[in-house]
Amino acid sequence: MTRTWRYAALALAVATAALGCAVKEAPDTEPPGASSPAEAVVVEFRIANGSVSPVNARKEAEVGQPIDLVVDSDAADELHVHATPEYTFAVRAAAGQRFRFTVEVPGRVEVELHHAGKTVATVVVRP
Repeated sequence: MTRTWRYAALALAVATAALGCAVKEAPDTEPPGASSPAEAVVVEFRIANGSVSPVNARKEAEVGQPIDLVVDSDAADELHVHATPEYTFAVRAAAGQRFRFTVEVPGRVEVELHHAGKTVATVVVRP
């Protein structure tokens, strides 16, 4: 190897090492005071042969926390979520349907099946 190539290789090695030192790795943990996303509150129910189970389940959530409705149904219906904001979801005759919403105003939130006329769940949403 000629002297010019040796200097070029040495310069490249030094530059690469300097760049490697300048890279800052992300910390493994979140900084103090950072909050992780809230885990969803899950309400599971089933519509079969004209019956709804369970009826009027009780759950608790916080404002902004995701709420998942998981539905197995043998009939079409419509879910009404009486909250602020309000939500409406079309239920099909299918298993494993999932509907997600959040509530922005604390209070009691009723989740009602419109055609069946049943309250599936009441979620108490706290500030």
